[in-house]
Amino acid sequence: MSIGILGKKLGMSQFFDDKGRSIPVTLIEAGPCRITQLKNSASDGYSAVQIGFGDIREKLINKPAKGHLVKSGGNSLRYLREYRVNDLGGLELGAQITVGNFEPGQKIDVSGDTMGRGFSGYQKRHGFSRGPMSHGSKNHREPGSTGAGTTPGRIYPGKRMAGRYGGKKVTTRGLTILKVDAEKNLLVVKGSVPGKPGSLLNIKPANKVGCSLAGGVK
Repeated sequence: MSIGILGKKLGMSQFFDDKGRSIPVTLIEAGPCRITQLKNSASDGYSAVQIGFGDIREKLINKPAKGHLVKSGGNSLRYLREYRVNDLGGLELGAQITVGNFEPGQKIDVSGDTMGRGFSGYQKRHGFSRGPMSHGSKNHREPGSTGAGTTPGRIYPGKRMAGRYGGKKVTTRGLTILKVDAEKNLLVVKGSVPGKPGSLLNIKPANKVGCSLAGGVK
């Protein structure tokens, strides 16, 4: 399958393999998604598939969105995502995309927004070590020196300081699907994925052959 699927993070749990080993997993409610638009090079300049996920009351979307979604039939959708493809063969407007397109052992890339932590200090945001905790010290959780005084007389751009932490789009690559439950639209994925329970996730087949290392990519 060349396109992905949208889903919702339910939370983390544990999965026991054939040898009785406990594996930390994330439960994802993926789909069903509806194909809401097919783009081709003749009319749009490129080939792509747009899918929608998540029911929403009709009164909460505007008239242009209603006119767009009515072409694919069905109810109104909250989220729309587009995937570029080389071939539109076998894809039909209004068709359903389900977890049945995935299989156990498959590698996937999962994108989502990380949990926002607000304005955070140096230790929490960057992992700095704290200052002396002895009596009289005024440098318990302070940044220390931030730059030269007279020259250049300013702080260099990119200096690691306190500030907004989290709330960024991150892709975790090379995660392994351990189980697919088509009846409940569930994917059991080894390891953790970005975001908090209830957040939107974009699940795509891994685009790197032999990818087995999960890491955050902004």
